[in-house]
Amino acid sequence: MWLFVGLGNPGSEYERNRHNIGFMAVDEVASQYNFGTWKKKYQGEFCEGTIAGEKVIILKPMTYMNESGRSVQALSSFYKIPTSNIVAFHDELDVMPSKVKTKIGGGAGGHNGIRSMDAHLPDINYKRVRLGIGHPGDKDRVHGYVLGNFSKEDEKWLPDLLKVVAKEAPLLLKDMDARFISNIALALQPPKPKKEKIDNV
Repeated sequence: MWLFVGLGNPGSEYERNRHNIGFMAVDEVASQYNFGTWKKKYQGEFCEGTIAGEKVIILKPMTYMNESGRSVQALSSFYKIPTSNIVAFHDELDVMPSKVKTKIGGGAGGHNGIRSMDAHLPDINYKRVRLGIGHPGDKDRVHGYVLGNFSKEDEKWLPDLLKVVAKEAPLLLKDMDARFISNIALALQPPKPKKEKIDNV
């Protein structure tokens, strides 16, 4: 069994925040793979389904970002899901907008949701899908930036990114992370301009 965790903040006022791209990603996964009804328990909302023959639980902690680990720990402990079978989807300042990177373990990089998961899980060797939102350029602007809504310019790439992340999710379960990243990059490449046909004179 696997656990996909989307990190974000509950409530309609945070719904379109950059910080909530983790929620958006797992919502798209649940939709594409026809997961069951969302239930409220373990300090979060969760649903169950199957991806590529593997049973997967999707969890959105409702504890606010800073306490996400409490919800993840409660559910993973009850279902006896090993840390190595947990995948966290979260916003990443150090990755360009519309780009995706993955990693296992390592530091929290200032992300409070990841920091909380690190504090509450038995080890930090879970997979992270780092969804790029870019950096505002000044550390004093970070708080307002992550808790700000995606811009109209962002909304041009965001739906396509979420769809392709969900489509390629089976690769995460097979530890084919490099292909996961490359398939996303290929899918989001802008179409090449058509060469104009020049008639022979």
